[in-house]
Amino acid sequence: MNEHGFSLVNELTSEWQNELSSLIAQLDSISKRIAVAPTNPGSNQIFRAITRPISESKVVIVGQDPYPNPVHACGLAFSIPSTSTQPLPPTLRNILTELREDIGPSVAENGDLSPWCDQGVILLNRILTTTPGESLAHRGWGWQTITNLIVQQLAAQGAIFVLWGRFAQELAPLIPEAQRIESVHPSPLSAYRGFFGSRPFSKANELLQQRGLSPIHW
Repeated sequence: MNEHGFSLVNELTSEWQNELSSLIAQLDSISKRIAVAPTNPGSNQIFRAITRPISESKVVIVGQDPYPNPVHACGLAFSIPSTSTQPLPPTLRNILTELREDIGPSVAENGDLSPWCDQGVILLNRILTTTPGESLAHRGWGWQTITNLIVQQLAAQGAIFVLWGRFAQELAPLIPEAQRIESVHPSPLSAYRGFFGSRPFSKANELLQQRGLSPIHW
């Protein structure tokens, strides 16, 4: 804990405190920055994506960093709170469009993807905070070191990874090929270049079923 009384370590579950124990100094460094500056999401939601036991992790969808709009940022990559108003962020809208084409209507049509998390899906941004109103504002804070280790632990558990776009695909060397589903990003800038029609949701369920695990009810 720093002089401002905030510590990211205290926001982690005991399991993840243990898994990330080698990065305490890094976490403390970021804690000092967060203690004196507003962030998206709020401090109590920064590690929201990894609150469930590691053993329950089945699918990891990797995002870039939180939404710059504080109304949307909620600690889960691509998701927005159920209280957010329409329209959906364009990338999220494209994700739900592909999902409908892939397997049908989603349990998360309102953009709140937390029902997926209850089934073992981890919605993990590579950079876990940003400055309200800005994208990638905290790219140089060292978050990638922390989320890289998180990814390694989840890959060792056997989780299936959905990597959309180059930023997420930088993680590919940390993940066995048989556990990776990759395509271009669902952003409006790239979705028509290979995201639409890529069927990531049914592919993830197929891989889970091959391992004897129950599919996700997307």
